[in-house]
Amino acid sequence: MRPATRALVIVGAGHGGSTLAALLRQSGFDEPVVLVGSETHIPYHRPPLSKKFGAQGFRQDIRPSEFYADNDIELRTGTTVTAIDRSVRTVTLSTGERIEYAHLVLATGSSPRRLTVRGCDTTGVLTLRTVEDAAALARSMAGGGELAIIGGGYVGMEVAAVARSLDVPVTVIEREARILARVASPDLSQMLTDYHRQRGTAIRVDAVVEGILEQGGRATGVELADGSTVTAGTVLVGIGATPDDALAHTAGLACDGGVLVDSSGRTSDPSVFAIGDVARRPIDDSGTLVRLESIPNVTEQAKQVVAALTGLRQPEPEVPWFWSDQFDIKLKIAGLVRPGARIVHRPGKREGSFALYHLGADETVHAVEAANAPSDFIAGKKFISQRIPVSPNALGDPSVSLHEVAGATPVGS
Repeated sequence: MRPATRALVIVGAGHGGSTLAALLRQSGFDEPVVLVGSETHIPYHRPPLSKKFGAQGFRQDIRPSEFYADNDIELRTGTTVTAIDRSVRTVTLSTGERIEYAHLVLATGSSPRRLTVRGCDTTGVLTLRTVEDAAALARSMAGGGELAIIGGGYVGMEVAAVARSLDVPVTVIEREARILARVASPDLSQMLTDYHRQRGTAIRVDAVVEGILEQGGRATGVELADGSTVTAGTVLVGIGATPDDALAHTAGLACDGGVLVDSSGRTSDPSVFAIGDVARRPIDDSGTLVRLESIPNVTEQAKQVVAALTGLRQPEPEVPWFWSDQFDIKLKIAGLVRPGARIVHRPGKREGSFALYHLGADETVHAVEAANAPSDFIAGKKFISQRIPVSPNALGDPSVSLHEVAGATPVGS
C-alpha cells in the first residue's frame, strides 16, 4: 500500500532500521514510515547467531510482530530496494513499485567477506550473517566431523566457544600472527588464545588458506600454504565483512569503504541518511571517519537521525563499545584499540577477571578491554568520555578504588 504523502523510507530491517523506526514514533514523528527488509523475517537480533546458534530459540525478535502495525510502521519483508532516483526522490522496489520519499535512510548493513580460493563454493563451506546461516551451521555440525573456522575474529572465536561446549573438535585458522589482530590488544589476544586452547580449541596462526578439500562435492578439510591440511566436515568462513553500499554508490552518493556521513548521519545528499555497518562516520573531533560494526554504534546513529528529522537536540557523543561472549568470559571493550598505547593491567575482583587500560602519552584512557569486570568497563567509558588523566600506578593497583584512580595525580605531573 503506497503512502498518501511522501514517506520516510528506511532501507534495511535489521537492528538499525527497526530501532530508528521505533525511536521516531517514540519522539512524536507522525509522518508515514516504510521499513523495507530483504529477509522474510521481522527484524531480529544478530549477536545471538554466533553466541547461541546451537541452542533452542537462538532467533530473538527485536520487537513483537504486532509492534509495527500498532505504531503505524509499514514493514515490507522479503523486499529489496533496487534503485534510488534522487532527482525525484523515489525508490524502486523489487516488486516494481515506486515509493516517493521525503527522507531516505540506508541501513543496509554488511555482508560476509567471501573466501576466494579453490573449492570455496563447496557444500559445507559456510558464512554466518542471517538466521538461516546459523541454522545451516547447526545442521552441518550435527552431521558430524570437525569444524574448521577460517578467521580468528570475534565471530569465529564465539562460534569456536559454542562448538567446544558441544564437544565438537575445532581448529581456528588465522592468517595473522595472532587472533583478533585487528580489533584487540596483543595481551587480550594471548589471554583468549590460552583460554581457548585449555578448552580444546586448536588455533593455527600465520596460516594462509590455499584451498578447500572436498570429496563427493562436500568439504572435507582445508589445505594450507605450508602444505599441511586441517580435516573438517564443516568450514566456517569468518574473515570480516564488507559494507552493502552498492545501492548508495549507484545512486551517486559519496562512498569510500562505506557510505560517508556526518555527525547527524547525513550523506552527501541532505535528504538521505545512512546508519550502521554500511556507514563511515566521525566519532571524535579528529574528523576521521570510521566504520563500526556494533549494536551500540547503530543505536547511537539512529538517535542522531531522529534528532535531525524531528528538530530535537542532538544526543551527546557516546564512547564506541563492543561485547563478546566466549565460554564463561564476558568481554566488554570501550573505545578503539590502536597500536602504540601503554597498556595497564588491572586485576579484577574475582579469579580470571581483569581489565586492560590503554593510555596515551597524556595519560588519558583511550580504550579499555574488560573481561568479567563490568565495573572497569563502566569506569573506562567514563575515563574515555571525560578525558580524565589517570595515574598508571594507581590504575594497576586493585587496592586503589576506581573512584580514587580518577582523582589520583598522574605520574610526571
